[in-house]
Amino acid sequence: MMLMTSPAPVRRVLAPDGSVLTLADLPQPDAQRWVASRKAIVVAAVRGGLLSMSDACARYRLTTEEFLNWQTQVDRNGLKGLRATRVQEYRGSSRRKGLWDVRGASPRSDVGGRSRRSRY
Repeated sequence: MMLMTSPAPVRRVLAPDGSVLTLADLPQPDAQRWVASRKAIVVAAVRGGLLSMSDACARYRLTTEEFLNWQTQVDRNGLKGLRATRVQEYRGSSRRKGLWDVRGASPRSDVGGRSRRSRY
């Protein structure tokens, strides 16, 4: 007796622009520039099950941390969050505060009523 199995239901994976995403639509593995739209397509492909996270990382030579950062930025800020330029505008002003001085002190400490500045 031969058992017939029904084919697995085909899942449609949608790209960020709403179009149906296939493996052929993924960026080339040797992509030189990672613009926001390419990052978003890879994130959508992994989330939709078109590609596993480990396959995406291997294919595009990404670290797991880098890929997870892309996912986080898509969740927080959408496509804008994946832009490499003007990142602080999209990631919130709270992160910008104090970035110039990790210790929390201002670059000019008030010593004896005078500003202390570097001579160099």
